[in-house]
Amino acid sequence: MAKIQLNGKKITIRSNFSILDLLKKYKLDNKKIAIEYNGSILPKIKYKKKYLKNNDKVEIVHFIGGG
Repeated sequence: MAKIQLNGKKITIRSNFSILDLLKKYKLDNKKIAIEYNGSILPKIKYKKKYLKNNDKVEIVHFIGGG
């Protein structure tokens, strides 16, 4: 188990949990979001291979269209 910070809230996740797994858990479409991982924007191609570890900080930003 690992404890991470997700959008300012501390959560516990299982070991070997990737960014993509996190998106699936919260039912988020990776086409409409951007992810900041430990202070840097993470390219979408790395979502599947970036595994979360203890004390990581993740911010998920949603894009919303409007007029």
